[in-house]
Amino acid sequence: MNKVFIFAAACLMSLGATAQQRNFDAVQIKVHQVAPNVYALEGEGGNIGVSVGDDGVLLIDDQFAPLTPKIVDAVKTITDKPIRFLLNTHWHGDHTGGNENLGKMGVIIIAHDNVYKRLSVDQVNLLGKTAALSKVGLPVVTFNDRVVYHINGDEITAYHVPPAHTDGDSFVRFRNANVVHTGDVFASGRYPFIDSTNGGSVKGIVAAIDKLLPELDDFTKVIPGHGPVSTKREVIAYRNMISTVASRVEEMVKQGKTLEQVIAAKPLKEFDAEWGKFRKTDDFIPFVYYGFAPYKPK
Repeated sequence: MNKVFIFAAACLMSLGATAQQRNFDAVQIKVHQVAPNVYALEGEGGNIGVSVGDDGVLLIDDQFAPLTPKIVDAVKTITDKPIRFLLNTHWHGDHTGGNENLGKMGVIIIAHDNVYKRLSVDQVNLLGKTAALSKVGLPVVTFNDRVVYHINGDEITAYHVPPAHTDGDSFVRFRNANVVHTGDVFASGRYPFIDSTNGGSVKGIVAAIDKLLPELDDFTKVIPGHGPVSTKREVIAYRNMISTVASRVEEMVKQGKTLEQVIAAKPLKEFDAEWGKFRKTDDFIPFVYYGFAPYKPK
């Protein structure tokens, strides 16, 4: 049994196995203030952005379904205003798992057109299978390019970026607070997951970050999809790592090297100490490799 088969089989089983093993009862939702009216919630899954004020609460992403009560309780420690809006940065279950719960609470869900399409049907990617959401968990409002909220004393713009982490990624810019939520296009201090089987691309991530950087200054706070709240400096370091990864793996694919050969060459060894603490290189390289070579499930 070769390594490609082992990887593919493990990926297809991982989501279900992980869900069964995860103990959501033990998860604590940590609240981090990012700006006067902007917070980040850290728990299990993607980081949640929170806008609070007299107009109510806008959430950016919502982690896993079992965590919704804890997330709601965490919001109540910040404000007594109701949750009115939910924006999904992309379709992955660790960012949209609470959609149905929040939809039943009357929260208005907004996302890019492609997020609606992918949440509407069963999905399969290199991390496993995700079941379609019921109608109550689907976005009520979708957009092709951007949508702007005038809420809580700020102008909050969600705008679609070309295929990067997925084909439905959005950045969310808080103009007055000088905060950006990047979804999973940027992951702080870790090798990211690149959903190359559903429109994602390592080169697309580089292109998206290149469009983001001019909007950041030395005081901008960046809420990543995963990892601690960051600054422009961390985003630049991430961009340089991703660009190097893309160049090296693409060249090896052009040379006809197999996934096993690319992994064995250890093309990212100088990055492992900083970026490989959460996801190891051997687990990360396939996401990049299958962005340049066709993925053929065994």
